Amino acid sequence: MKNLSLGELVLYGAVCAYLVALYIYPNEVFLGFTINALIIVILSIGWNLLGGFAGQMSFGHAALFGSGAYATAILQVQYGINPWISAVLAIFIATLVAGFIGVLAFRYGLKGSYFALVTLAFAEVLRILASSLAFTGGGQGILVPYATGVANFQFADRLSNYTFVLGLVIIAMLVTVAVKRSRFGAYLVAIRENEEAAKALGIDVFRTKVLAMMLSGTISGLAGVAYLQTYLFIDAPVGFGSAMSVEALLGPIIGGAGTIWGPVVGTLLLHLIGESVKHLVNDAPGLNLVLYGVVLLVILRYLPDGIIGLMRRLQPSTRRKALAAREAK
Repeated sequence: MKNLSLGELVLYGAVCAYLVALYIYPNEVFLGFTINALIIVILSIGWNLLGGFAGQMSFGHAALFGSGAYATAILQVQYGINPWISAVLAIFIATLVAGFIGVLAFRYGLKGSYFALVTLAFAEVLRILASSLAFTGGGQGILVPYATGVANFQFADRLSNYTFVLGLVIIAMLVTVAVKRSRFGAYLVAIRENEEAAKALGIDVFRTKVLAMMLSGTISGLAGVAYLQTYLFIDAPVGFGSAMSVEALLGPIIGGAGTIWGPVVGTLLLHLIGESVKHLVNDAPGLNLVLYGVVLLVILRYLPDGIIGLMRRLQPSTRRKALAAREAK
């Protein structure tokens, strides 16, 4: 906490105050908005572990999200497996999908735009398959029968649902903290900064990147499970759609990639802007993707380190160091 700037403390305090306020004033509209945003926060945290810490820019994280959502839906509906067991198996399946993509891509040394395109291609292939195959529900998707109760992993009210999703966000953030403080996290940052130098230091780059991909898949699959158990429905355009992949990467980039709070701050802000614009223009089709593109361009141009990076730059001590560095030159 002592290393946080005043701006960061105010920002994080405001986010926490809003999340706590929903318990005091549990408005149905705000609960619905926040539940949806927090599910994407989990997905963004998954992306951040790979894209923010390891520097491997994925454009197809919907492949991992959709794998988790579809797997738990299929296991419940098609095979009658207990929802809790289905959820665990679905997360495991999403992790395996991530591992497969990682091994395939990193074995051939793909990085940068090549890796991004491979992940995008996987998501698109899975979207087409999910839209075509009978056991995935085809174009109609899969609807999970409504039966509230703890045993059925379904929620009787929005506040219970909100508590569950918020708990998952906290767990995902704690995983990020653990990674950041570990040797594994240091390896990821080393790879992000200079992959060749990391190899020279003796880091097994291939293994480290595959593990990062798999951990990212675990968290992203968890987001897919949370989505399915919240809405009890999944179809290909949502589960494997490009919009989901875009949202996964925009949150961390807006908030601050490679930080703990970046995905939370960025995703909540993105959803707030998106919902506000939707109401202003009567929910025009495709507007969200246009908005995301504009926001991404603005952030990359003026805030390359995201909102949290801006807060840190505005800290007096940081500004003094920057001025001293300029004068030294």
